[in-house]
Amino acid sequence: GFTDHVALGNEEWNPWDADEKSELAAAQQRYEANLKMIKYARAHLEQTSLRVQIWGKAAIGLYLWQHIFGGHLEPADVTSQWREGSQNTGKTYFSFLTGPSVVPGYFSVEAEHVVLVLNGREPAKIAYATQWLHYARTLMESRKIQHVAVVLLGNEQCNNAWIQPYLKRNGGFVNLLFVTYDYAFVNEQDIFQWPLGVATYRNFPVVEPSWSMLHDPRSYLCNFLGTVYKNSSRETLIDILKQDGLDKLCWIAAREQWQAQETNASFKNYQDALLQSDLTLCPVGINTECYRIYEACSYGSLPVIEDVMTPGDCGNSSMYHSAPLQLLKTMGAPFIFIKNWKELPAILEKEKKMSLQEKIQRRKKLLEWYQNFKAWMRQKFISTLENSFLPSDKG
Repeated sequence: GFTDHVALGNEEWNPWDADEKSELAAAQQRYEANLKMIKYARAHLEQTSLRVQIWGKAAIGLYLWQHIFGGHLEPADVTSQWREGSQNTGKTYFSFLTGPSVVPGYFSVEAEHVVLVLNGREPAKIAYATQWLHYARTLMESRKIQHVAVVLLGNEQCNNAWIQPYLKRNGGFVNLLFVTYDYAFVNEQDIFQWPLGVATYRNFPVVEPSWSMLHDPRSYLCNFLGTVYKNSSRETLIDILKQDGLDKLCWIAAREQWQAQETNASFKNYQDALLQSDLTLCPVGINTECYRIYEACSYGSLPVIEDVMTPGDCGNSSMYHSAPLQLLKTMGAPFIFIKNWKELPAILEKEKKMSLQEKIQRRKKLLEWYQNFKAWMRQKFISTLENSFLPSDKG
């Protein structure tokens, strides 16, 4: 400020002049910025033909909102009783509510279109989900809301018969159902397959790819951290790794009992294993699709998937005939699919011979595919809602 002016020499000098000018310029800028904002908001209001409220009553809601939508939640603390976020996308304004305090009748319903995220994995969860559906039906009957879609964490054996009576096609009120696993009723009209995603109930984070994640050499060829069930293909996998001494080249931590809650140390361990190995082994559990697949993608570790159907009612639908993992295969997932763990030693031999450069290319391809997959799911979700909820222009 001052010294610049003094250096100018003899002319009449007003020390406040520059301040006034800059204040005026700043005011002018603020005014123009506000004008722009008002114009933008008005244009946006005209475009926003749909307001959708998402009620996240199952952990997969967080995968939908934070991972697929890239949305934020306030407060950031995952243990909060109440968390919310919002986002404008194309014609639609989305708001998202989650947390134990979100209970029927105790929050304001601020949109005529609702997406209910529910857990239908086991009887106790289904009983809870049903309460929410009954609440939504009451709101429909009193004309408080117009449309309902459901995102459902389905049963691992695809026993989802309980939801069927709620669908519009069967005389119910639910317009659209997005459901996990290879549910045979998926028809791409009102029932859609939805990805299982990462274990958000264990607070698996949104991972931003970094330079080192792409370029650094990794210490292990592969990893498997998980429960080894008696007489399962996981036992076979561990035996094969031990026979060939391959367990020395891989990060293997097997436990005999499944644990729902991670400790901070075990979780950090798991993330390090994904980050430090080029391949993540994905043996089947109760279902072929598991959180591990998506978690490995987040860290650029290529999933090696045991491509076999698990017992139960999952399988081919009228739309897809490549079960299991129809959705991922249809989307061209660049994974390694094997039918038997006996194929693993040959895969690991090939791995040893790969140059870092080739691995970097493969990681890039995997991370790009995963980004695109999430973007595609988001787009598909939004356009499906818009097509179903917005009045059509045909008339």
